[in-house]
Amino acid sequence: MRNILFVISGPSGVGKGTMVERLSKGGELIFSVSCTTRAPREGEIDGVHYFFMNEEEFLRRARNGEFLEYDNHFGNYYGTLRSFIEEKLKEGSVILDLDVVGALSVKHAYPEAVLVMLLPPDKEALKQRLIHRHSETPHQIENRLARVDYELSLQDQFDYTVVNDVVEDAEKRLREIYLSEKNRAN
Repeated sequence: MRNILFVISGPSGVGKGTMVERLSKGGELIFSVSCTTRAPREGEIDGVHYFFMNEEEFLRRARNGEFLEYDNHFGNYYGTLRSFIEEKLKEGSVILDLDVVGALSVKHAYPEAVLVMLLPPDKEALKQRLIHRHSETPHQIENRLARVDYELSLQDQFDYTVVNDVVEDAEKRLREIYLSEKNRAN
């Protein structure tokens, strides 16, 4: 069996974080901790959920080529440290929670990465999820929803798509995809 880079992506509010948390609980998949310039949400811990850094440090690292992918998303920078991924892939398979553009950047840098786009059952369900997580203003929610059509238009560039309607069903399908890819011959 091989170690793989397993990327879960999709629009904001689709449940990427929930799926990644559930899939990485057993320890078989190592969670990739991304960097961000946004302020921590309640309960988030530096080095566990994200590496929180100021914009100056983030941009310095970007100029030095330290990120596998990075982007300015809704006014904050997000990125994946290349060194973190390389080190963790020596230990086991790595799971990433990325926006759609970041996922495609990873695929460009690591063609063997497995990309899964998590889809909402419909746009109204996505809107309700964003509202109920209470982490964005109404304006931020509208900005996120305005980007959905663009993000969904890129799904044919992903290896798999999974609809996240019933959490347990989506998790089961993601596990099946992961195991199939992990056991596939190189």
